[in-house]
Amino acid sequence: MRVLIADDDAMSRALLGHVVAAMGHEHVSADDGELAWTTWREQRPSLAIVDIEMPQLDGLALSRRIREVDMARETFILVVTGREDEGVLEQVLDAGADDYMAKPVTPENLQARLKIAERRIAQDELRRRAERELQQARWLAGIGETTIALQHEINNPLSALLGNVELMMMDAKDAGNSDERLAVILEQAKRIADVVRRIARLRNPQSVEYARGSRMIDLSE
Repeated sequence: MRVLIADDDAMSRALLGHVVAAMGHEHVSADDGELAWTTWREQRPSLAIVDIEMPQLDGLALSRRIREVDMARETFILVVTGREDEGVLEQVLDAGADDYMAKPVTPENLQARLKIAERRIAQDELRRRAERELQQARWLAGIGETTIALQHEINNPLSALLGNVELMMMDAKDAGNSDERLAVILEQAKRIADVVRRIARLRNPQSVEYARGSRMIDLSE
C-alpha cells in the first residue's frame, strides 16, 4: 500500500520511511502540512502518518481536511504527537484520525501500529466491496422487477394495438384500399414489441453512454 509520511523533522521522516519500507510498502514524504495536503489529494494513499506539530498546516487541521473529502474513510490516519497534555487523544479522534502514537517513536512501536492499520484497512476494503456487491445485487433486482412490470403493462395494450391494426389493414385490403399510415403504425408497434422482448432477455444488464454524459441500459443484441 502507499503511505504518506508528513513530518517536519528529517530524522523522524527517515525513521518512519525506513520502517514503512521494511514492511513492504511504498511511501511519499512531506515536510509541512500544506505539502502533505497537496500530496494526499494527488495520490490518495491508504495510510497517512501525520505529525501534529508542522508548519503551514498542523496535523489536526490536515486530518480534518482529509476527512472533509474522504467521507468513506478510505485513508487510515495515524497521528504522531509529542504532546502529553490531557485530552490529546480526544482532539486527535475529533479531527478524524483513526489512531495515534506518542513520541519518541521506536521501530517496534511503529511496526505494531502499522500492523493495526494494515488489518483495519483490509477489513474496511472487504466491507466496502461487500457494500458495492450488495448495491449491484439490489440494482439488478430492481432491473428484474422493472422488466416484469414493463412486460405486463406494455404487452397487453400492445397486443390489442397490433391486432386491431392488422384487422384494419385486412379490411382495407378487402375493400381494395391501402393506407400507408396503418403500415407505419404496425411497423412501429412491432419495434416496441421487439424492445419488450429484448428487455425480457436481460440477464446481466450493462449501462452505456447515451448523450451528454447520461447513461442508459444497453438493449442491443
